[in-house]
Amino acid sequence: MAMQVSVIATSSLGDRSYLATDGRVAVVVDPQRDIDRIVYLAGEKGVGITHVVETHIHNDYVSGGLQLARLTGAEYLVSAHDEVGFDRMPVSDGDQVTVSDGLRLRVVATPGHTFHHLSYVLDEPGDGGWSPVGVFTGGSLLFGTTGRTDLLGQQHAHTLAHQQHTSAKRLADLLPDGAQVWPTHGFGSFCSASQADASESTIGREKQANPALRLAADQFVIETLAGLDAYPAYYAHMGVANTAGPAPVDLSPVTRADAGQLRERIAAGEWVVDLRHRKAYAASHLAGTIGLGLDGPMSTWLGWLIQWGVPITLLAETPEQVAGAQRELVRIGIDRPAAQATGTPEQWATDLTDLRELTVADFAALAAAHSGNIPDGLPAPRVLLDVRMTNEWNAGHIDGAVHIPLPDLPKRLRDVPAGTVWVHCGSGYRATAAASLLANAGHDVVLIDDMFGRAEQAGVRMAASV
Repeated sequence: MAMQVSVIATSSLGDRSYLATDGRVAVVVDPQRDIDRIVYLAGEKGVGITHVVETHIHNDYVSGGLQLARLTGAEYLVSAHDEVGFDRMPVSDGDQVTVSDGLRLRVVATPGHTFHHLSYVLDEPGDGGWSPVGVFTGGSLLFGTTGRTDLLGQQHAHTLAHQQHTSAKRLADLLPDGAQVWPTHGFGSFCSASQADASESTIGREKQANPALRLAADQFVIETLAGLDAYPAYYAHMGVANTAGPAPVDLSPVTRADAGQLRERIAAGEWVVDLRHRKAYAASHLAGTIGLGLDGPMSTWLGWLIQWGVPITLLAETPEQVAGAQRELVRIGIDRPAAQATGTPEQWATDLTDLRELTVADFAALAAAHSGNIPDGLPAPRVLLDVRMTNEWNAGHIDGAVHIPLPDLPKRLRDVPAGTVWVHCGSGYRATAAASLLANAGHDVVLIDDMFGRAEQAGVRMAASV
C-alpha cells in the first residue's frame, strides 16, 4: 500500500493533527487531547499506532500525545531539549526513526515558533533508497505564513522571528518542490502569524506564496512582528500542562442543574454559557447568561474571557450539544464543567421574569439610524461598540465607533459610556457574547447580527483610512 496521510482537523481551534500509515503501522503527529477520534481512525484503517510525535510543546491546546502513547504502547517522540515531567523518546536534529520498512521519519530542528521546535520529514522507500513524501511542520512553515514568534514572551519575539525565517529557508532547501507541507497551525489558530485560505500545499507552492521564503530576513521579521495581534489568555496554561504531562480526559456527562440551581450559580457570579445559535439566544435566554454558540469557536472565546478556574455551567438544547462542548473545552484544559442543563429557556427559568431577549439589527438599520430615520422598534444608538480585534479595527472601522476588543470587555465594562449600545463584530458571533456581557452589566443593547463587509454597502460611513 502507498503511503497515506490522513488529516484530523480541529476547526474550532484552527489546528490539524495527522495520521500517517504504510497500511500496517501508523505515526500520529500533534494529537489533540480527545484521542478517541484518532484511535477510531486507526481502527478503521486496521493499523497499529507505533509512534506519536510532537513538533513542539503546544501553547494553544492540551496535547493528547502522552495519553495516546501510553494507551497504544507507542514510542513518544519529543524534543530532547524540552524539559518535561514524563518519559519520552528524546529526539534531536538529524535523528532518523525507521518506523517500518515502508515509513521513516527524519527529525529537523526548525526553531522559531518555539526554541526547540522540530519538523519531521516523512520518507518512503523508492528505487534508489528513501525519498521524501512531505514534512510535518507544526508551527514552522505554514500555508502562506509561519507560526507566531511571541508566545514565549515579547522579549524573545525578535530572536525567534529570525530563527523562523532561517528554519523556513532550511526546509525549502532540504526538500524537493513536490514535497507536501503538513502544518499543525494556520487554519484559524491564534498560533499562526496570519491566515491563509489554502487547504493543502507543497514546498514549491510555499516558495511562491510564503513571505518567509520570499522576503529577506530583516524584512520578514519586521512584517511578522508588526502583524501580530493579541492571543488567547488561556495560552498561559497550555504550555505548563503539556510540559508536566496532561492527565487523561473524562468526557462523561456532568451534573444536571435545575432552574433554581442555575439562578444560584448566576447570582454567585459563575459563568453560565448558552450554547445555542445566536438567533435563538437573542429571541429568548436566561438573564445573566453568556451567549457563545457551538456554531463558532466557543472554546477559544470562552477560555479567553473567563477568569481561569471559575465554575462553568453549559446550557444547550440537547445532551449531544453539551457533550460536544465538553469535548471542545477539554482541549484547552477546562476538564469538567460544574453543571449542565438541556431543553429551553423556559425550563431553565424559575420565573418567566428571569427570561430576557436581545434587540437585533443589521448595518442597514444602523445607517438609517445615523441618518435620523430610526427603524420602528429600535432605540437610537448612543454608543457604537466594535469588539473585533485590533488588526481588524486597523484594517477598517466605522466612523465614530468605540473600540474594545471582546477579550478586554469583561474588565472594561465601566469604559462603555451610558446609553443604548449598538454592538458589532465581523459576523455577529462575538457581538452576541459582548451583548450578553453588556446586558448583564445593565446596559441597553442592540446586537448587530450582520457581516461587517456589508456595512459600507449598507450606507454606514467608514472612518478615513490612516
